[in-house]
Amino acid sequence: MPISVFWFRRDLRLHDNKAFFKILKESSGVLPLFIFDENILEPLPRNDHRLEYILNALTGMNKILGKEGSGILVKKGKSLDVFSQLIENYDIEAVYSNSDHEPYGMERDEKVRALLASHGIAFEQELDHLIFGKSEVLKSDGTPYLVFTPYSRRWNELLDDRHLARYSSETLLKNCLKEPFPELPSLEELGFKPSGMPMPAAGIREDIIRHYDKTRDFPALDGTSRLGTALRFGLISIRQLVRQAKQWNNTFLNELVWREFYAMILAHFPKVVSASFKPQYDRIEWRNNEQEFERWKEGRTGYPMVDAGMRQLSATGYMHNRLRMITASFLTKHLLIDWQWGEAWFAEKLFDFELSSNNGGWQWSAGTGTDAAPYFRIFNPIEQRKKFDPDELFIRHWIPELNTPGYPEPIVDHKSARERCLAAFKKALT
Repeated sequence: MPISVFWFRRDLRLHDNKAFFKILKESSGVLPLFIFDENILEPLPRNDHRLEYILNALTGMNKILGKEGSGILVKKGKSLDVFSQLIENYDIEAVYSNSDHEPYGMERDEKVRALLASHGIAFEQELDHLIFGKSEVLKSDGTPYLVFTPYSRRWNELLDDRHLARYSSETLLKNCLKEPFPELPSLEELGFKPSGMPMPAAGIREDIIRHYDKTRDFPALDGTSRLGTALRFGLISIRQLVRQAKQWNNTFLNELVWREFYAMILAHFPKVVSASFKPQYDRIEWRNNEQEFERWKEGRTGYPMVDAGMRQLSATGYMHNRLRMITASFLTKHLLIDWQWGEAWFAEKLFDFELSSNNGGWQWSAGTGTDAAPYFRIFNPIEQRKKFDPDELFIRHWIPELNTPGYPEPIVDHKSARERCLAAFKKALT
């Protein structure tokens, strides 16, 4: 019997899944597939916490599909090799997936598309992890926006009910292929081991989002949505989240638009993966002191607001939004260490790591990106502590040795570091 294949990637949910809904409507024999891509797995640390998160999500989905007599076929390997094997084992008439906007994902998909086409198999894709695609929000001359505010304005003008439609894929699970599925692989079988980190929740909390504009800057408060990981791996629908943000809090909605803005920038300007958006900033003479970089990673710079954020990251795979800006500014401007070093560390540690948002955030903090903070905007970590953790509740939680001989002296003097930064940036830009 001819079958169709649905390839799950960054959309690990059975509900409100656009491409999954479309293939289930068109086929009564859909094989759900997930591939642990060896090209992605190979460079990861063996206790990478995101592998656990993905496996937990797949386990939950598999249980639901099991009630329909179906399941998810989970493979480990290179995508082309997996599809070559599937083509031998099944009579496949179509493959569906939701699209990817990152360079590796797009390159991988084109190779798979070519393989499938050589066997007469259609490869259909839908946009599911963003509201707008690469070229849907453009200036009147057809070029991409490079400044966030006009992009955001146009994004909101174009948004209508079509973009926020709900795709009830969960009502069509009976159309998934009914056959015995092998058990999902364990972490150990994938070559990994438990991280010991708590897994982030994926629930949308109305109370948090309604007060987001008032609470989001204070790391001691439970004041941010913590939905970055669920969005990154698609456990929640971006359409659902935008629908609710429109009702509840415009500041939160604006953060979702920033995510779209950086995804658009990456899609149009893939050079940002390895270079500054503004080429002149590649002339900066970074100090790149490896010992200072290690102290920054370990949360031992002697600046409590920086150190608390870095320790939170290492212990939980999460860092508060305000602290991401403070720690990034400190690394690039106080220590004059290349933003790409910090970007790579965040990429390894963050549960919610998303290439476009991570790259955009780091280039914003370093002053090298499109619509970035000006290079002379240098966060004062002492003033940031006074303003956003005035009672030191957050700092003392992560730095129990504060104000004891066990806590290091500041790695650099703020005033002299600021002057050194300004001189280095001015030299590069003149």
